[in-house]
Amino acid sequence: MSIEINNESGVESPDEELVRLARFVFEQLHLHPQTELSIILADREAMEKLHLEWMDEPGATDVLSFPMDELRPGTIARPAPAGLLGDIVICPQVAQEQADAGGHSLEDELLLLATHGLLHLLGFDHEEPEEKAEMFGLQRQLLSSFLGRPAPAETTT
Repeated sequence: MSIEINNESGVESPDEELVRLARFVFEQLHLHPQTELSIILADREAMEKLHLEWMDEPGATDVLSFPMDELRPGTIARPAPAGLLGDIVICPQVAQEQADAGGHSLEDELLLLATHGLLHLLGFDHEEPEEKAEMFGLQRQLLSSFLGRPAPAETTT
């Protein structure tokens, strides 16, 4: 499995924890061991540009996901095939604001956003109430299991 972290934000990030989290999610959702993922930490200006270009929405956002091979979770009996999962772009400056509002650490918020981004790469969404319940429930379950304690509450993802 190849998990690359590229920090272009100027903010110190918990790279090793982000890699450990991604590996944990890969294992829990039965992704092929040769699955590739990139996590980019971008500054506010870069995130604003991406948000406008790809979502046609102004202002920086917390996390964006760019799927590549449209992989989906597997099962023990049928793991997902190898492939390029895609890119997750996280803005630590927005994450810090959300962490402050939620009363938890920046590291917890970055892990929450990485989990959220991973689920988007795997085809989960939260447009409809049923989809949101499924995605956010799985997000909480995965992050709580990884952390060994309750996951921080979602803020504005």
